[in-house]
Amino acid sequence: MLKIGLTGGIGAGKSTVSKILADHGAAIIDADKIAREVVAPGEPLLAQLAQRFGEDVIADDGGLDRAQLAAAAFGDEESTAALNALMHPAIRDRTIDHFAEHADAEVVVHDVPLLVENGMTPSYHLNLLVDVPAELRLQRLMSARGMDRADAQSRIARQATDEQRYAVCDVIIDNAGEVSDTRDTVARLVEDRILPFAANLAKRKRAQRGPAELVEPVGHDWSLQAQRIIAKLHHGLGDHFRIDHIGSTAVPDLAAKDIIDLQLLVSDLDVARDLSDRLAELGFPGQDSVDNLGEGQQEAKRFHANTDPGQAVNLHVRTTDSVGAAFARKFVELLSSDESERRRYEQLKRALAHEHADHGDSHGYAEAKEPYFLTMRRQLVPASFD
Repeated sequence: MLKIGLTGGIGAGKSTVSKILADHGAAIIDADKIAREVVAPGEPLLAQLAQRFGEDVIADDGGLDRAQLAAAAFGDEESTAALNALMHPAIRDRTIDHFAEHADAEVVVHDVPLLVENGMTPSYHLNLLVDVPAELRLQRLMSARGMDRADAQSRIARQATDEQRYAVCDVIIDNAGEVSDTRDTVARLVEDRILPFAANLAKRKRAQRGPAELVEPVGHDWSLQAQRIIAKLHHGLGDHFRIDHIGSTAVPDLAAKDIIDLQLLVSDLDVARDLSDRLAELGFPGQDSVDNLGEGQQEAKRFHANTDPGQAVNLHVRTTDSVGAAFARKFVELLSSDESERRRYEQLKRALAHEHADHGDSHGYAEAKEPYFLTMRRQLVPASFD
């Protein structure tokens, strides 16, 4: 399944977007509902809470008295930690149950108010942020929920900042206008990105890409995008693999194809092949490939390309001691520090992109750069060619 995280600051209208996604066929798992489920009358967690915090936390109807629990649990750090130790496992296990119930769904959306605050974004293929300026959220809380200004401001201040959310979310959904505008935005997102992403993921098929087209770096925070993708890979594979942002998008102030190139280092290619299925589940199907070193020399690697049509990613899985791994790192270092070489390379890229503009893909463009790369490999990793 395609797993999507959905979040937004209080008053942003996240529930509206969740309903629109449900109308388009997505299965919705609501974190707030789960938090209420686990403390419903008769749930084991209620007895555990009563044992730890006193019988007063049980209301007359057999459910949870939230005010009493708050008074008992938030008075000191030890009590708060005890509450979290009880609540979090129960919510986690119930969430796993809900995902299992939707195991056959094509798209599952996990609606989580504190997705960013709890560091959960690396767990999902795609993270959506419902975005509304803080002042408008404040007005909505006061008018729609009857909060006074001080209370509304306090609640907004306790959540993540807009900048923190922008840094870890993949898609920003503007919900500051009319609901009809938001509905149209989400419909386009579903049609253009979510459903193709889900279909590609199920088929383990890379997203379709067009010809080589260079774009200017202004307005493209490729470094931040790479960080998000790397965080997802580390979450899915573990932190013991080194993953580098490489290629043109790793070089500041360099025009590039809008493709994030990453390099994952392994001890040997057997490990690379063992990772193949897991990478496909994460949205990176792959195959055996090679780096051409020139003069008939080749170096084996694995090449994975992602299934998300909204952001192209190439993942090169190389061995730690390979020429390709060393060259990829050193080339980025050179272009980042040497403006003259950076401009020389950019001029070559522009000329070749223009020459191959009418091609249906970028293969010819990539092959045309190989003579330049061979020269640079000999310069940057000379010992490998002795």
